[in-house]
Amino acid sequence: MIYADANATTPLLPEVLEAMLPWLGGAHANPSGSYAAAKRARAAIDLAREQVAALIGAEPEEIVFTGCGTESVNTALRSLDALCGPGVAVVSAIEHSAVLRCVESFTRETRRMAVDAGGRVKLEAVDELLDGAAFVSIMAANNETGVIQPLREVAELAAKRGLPVHTDAIQAAGKMPIDVKALGVDMLSLSAHKFHGPAGVGALYIRSGLKFEPLLHGGGQEGGRRSGTENTAGIAGMGVAAACALREHAGLAGVRDAFEQAVLTSLSGVTVNGDTARRLPNTSHLSFESCDAAGLLILLDGAGVACSAGSACMTGKQKPSHVQLAMGIPEARARSSLRFSFSRLNTVEEAVRAAGLLARAVEKLRRVQGPGVGPVAVYSP
Repeated sequence: MIYADANATTPLLPEVLEAMLPWLGGAHANPSGSYAAAKRARAAIDLAREQVAALIGAEPEEIVFTGCGTESVNTALRSLDALCGPGVAVVSAIEHSAVLRCVESFTRETRRMAVDAGGRVKLEAVDELLDGAAFVSIMAANNETGVIQPLREVAELAAKRGLPVHTDAIQAAGKMPIDVKALGVDMLSLSAHKFHGPAGVGALYIRSGLKFEPLLHGGGQEGGRRSGTENTAGIAGMGVAAACALREHAGLAGVRDAFEQAVLTSLSGVTVNGDTARRLPNTSHLSFESCDAAGLLILLDGAGVACSAGSACMTGKQKPSHVQLAMGIPEARARSSLRFSFSRLNTVEEAVRAAGLLARAVEKLRRVQGPGVGPVAVYSP
């Protein structure tokens, strides 16, 4: 199988699994204990905290481990909702459902920052939206298109009004450099399984000095910020994955670009969606004229290529994603769109082979669905 769905999840690196195994076997002590085995578990968590902090330019004490990225997002947003005064919640129109569904559950009003045809937030409209705001949440990079958002610029506008900013960096971490201090954000959400760590563990950066309300109350773990016995194995794995990502995140663009070039030279009627100059190096979001995405997925699965029609959280929902609609992509084109996302484990040879299998699948489906194929299109900012 050629795995091209890394934005959904990534396979464990061998060194990550190796770091986890002791804690899945005999070394099972509760890290809150006072005996030697417990202290070794605590040391493993402390090391992982340093490794995750280094990935995003934070201090170790600013990192709180959680059960997943969605928990990190909800923890951050619910804390802001509880502690910020009156005002609206401002989010981008293309946020992950973890953000959108969370803020929609609040009693306060929500405003959405519009995006342009390339899928980037329209900065010229942000300042006015911040009038009467309580806090802001904007993703670092979109999970469907890979388009990188003007996070630093939005944070600067928010800072002028004294507004705290949360960012969902779950897709960006491990694929692009992140420095929380340079970005000027107050909270940042991470998920280990997006950068070759285990599923079931996440992290939340909380800027030192920021007022914070825990989502979970209990034994007071994680410095009182997230109660519950820590997942030592998962946290240790996340730490090693973060260290690997910090060392080795180059080369992704070469795989993605080889794939796109092969697709665009072998097929007509293909549109590359999103700002091609400002996107994650691993993500290619394509539309195929006269093709249905659901049919393509079936053919590609049979050919041994794993990809998706968008966010993994939208799988099985027969409607265009809110991301594509916010970009102004017509429904017909949106229904013909697939996301190909690569990881450091993919090779250029795999990508080119996947492009060939994709071309055959598209041609087969077009023969069934009829003519009407137009020219190749690439978004240009």
